[in-house]
Amino acid sequence: MIFKSIMNWAMKKRIHQIELFQKYPHDVQNEWLFKLLDTAKNTEWGKRYDFSSVNSRQTFQERIPLTTYEELFPDIDRLMKGEGNILWPSKVEWFAKSSGTTNAKSKFIPVSSEALEDCHFKGGKDMLSIYVNNYPMRDLFDGKGLSIGGSHGSFPENRKVQFGDVSAVIMANLPIWAQFMRTPSLKVALMEEWEAKIAKMIEETEGENVTSLSGVPTWTLVLIQKILEKHGKKNLLEIWPNLELFAHGAVSFDPYRELFKELIPSSSMNYLEIYNASEGFFGIQDEPDKHEMLLMLDYGIYYEFIPMDEIDEENPTVLTLDQVELNHNYAMVITTNAGLWRYKIGDTVRFTSVDPYRIRITGRTKHFINAFGEELIIENAEDAIRYACHHTDSVITNFTAAPIYFEGKSRGGHQWLIEFEKPPKDLEYFNYALDKRLKEVNSDYEAKRYKDIALQAPEIRALPKGTFYKWMERRGKLGGQNKVPRLSNSREYVDDLLEMLA
Repeated sequence: MIFKSIMNWAMKKRIHQIELFQKYPHDVQNEWLFKLLDTAKNTEWGKRYDFSSVNSRQTFQERIPLTTYEELFPDIDRLMKGEGNILWPSKVEWFAKSSGTTNAKSKFIPVSSEALEDCHFKGGKDMLSIYVNNYPMRDLFDGKGLSIGGSHGSFPENRKVQFGDVSAVIMANLPIWAQFMRTPSLKVALMEEWEAKIAKMIEETEGENVTSLSGVPTWTLVLIQKILEKHGKKNLLEIWPNLELFAHGAVSFDPYRELFKELIPSSSMNYLEIYNASEGFFGIQDEPDKHEMLLMLDYGIYYEFIPMDEIDEENPTVLTLDQVELNHNYAMVITTNAGLWRYKIGDTVRFTSVDPYRIRITGRTKHFINAFGEELIIENAEDAIRYACHHTDSVITNFTAAPIYFEGKSRGGHQWLIEFEKPPKDLEYFNYALDKRLKEVNSDYEAKRYKDIALQAPEIRALPKGTFYKWMERRGKLGGQNKVPRLSNSREYVDDLLEMLA
């Protein structure tokens, strides 16, 4: 009871600080920019670009170039081998291993002690603060949170430096009070072999009072289904009757919402979206009934944005927070307290509010279909999938899509590989609904589909249950932050899936 009272007091206190950066967003962002520059002024990068003399946002943009992972990698590689004071002054001993959705290879993102404390941990606490503020009469702290993480290891060249999914990095460094609030044990949570981990998680959490879940929807569903199968139950409330919250991120929740409602049939169950990436913790859903996230402005991150229609230009327009407009797609650029300087993270967002600043993730800068000028982004695809499921009373578990390129006299199109948990009675009508919604939300797609001139109707192939799981397993990408690529402008993923099925 005392612990619960202390937690509630601490969470409510933080709400006032959140309200402060909502009221003065630009002052807070400017303060962080110059704090970051001052902290790193004596690093290699600080001397190279003379951070000490940067006295305005304009000078910052003129002096320091936009960067990508490929451009930063030589310096990151040196950090992994034990060198210091290159990008950031404090020693970096942890790296978040990206699932590699921006390119084919894994990325290793530096995670400084400041990034852990002032960004990732702070984001986790703020998630709870916002939840407690929205639902003050709930009993979240009477039980434990079940979180599904990845695994971690050390570099062969330098055993002092460790890496892992960002969830694993966070779990391995959590303070004791936070470990007390979670389940399963750290040893199990960080196991590498996915199937063995799931079995152990089921065993360790059997007698726990689990009140919250957190993780990627895809892998959380796998865990839930395994738990129900093991105990012979129809829904999760039969095992954990006090379950009240699922904090989710990494992929859109829209395609999974109805399935979760079936597996956790309670009007008291709440869902909260977070935006926690390898590079930092960026957003938290602060309004229960709106599927958008508050951009967190005091986590040691300075934000810039590139309009998506300029993303491939050599010298694109780069906007600061006070220059963004509603309902435009922007590629995010971040400067962080882990030494990522004007780093193009690869995610795209759309602002739904500028007072305060709230965003929705719309996709990836390299995950789209634009084979015929249709400019289809992930947000369009997930909206259309949700619409088609709603109108055909169906539920999906996963999907991916790619172009069908012109061949001979045939027209181009899109091929969708969809795994259904609950298939539609009429797949042809599902296809019609999907196509109809894509035309409604994307005018370029609609124009290309006009009388089938450039694009024929989508081609949908329903896949057997478990296909995506087997495919991800074959690629060595089970669990953690790994995600099924939704869209691709090439047929690499689609053809690989079809080849596996063949």
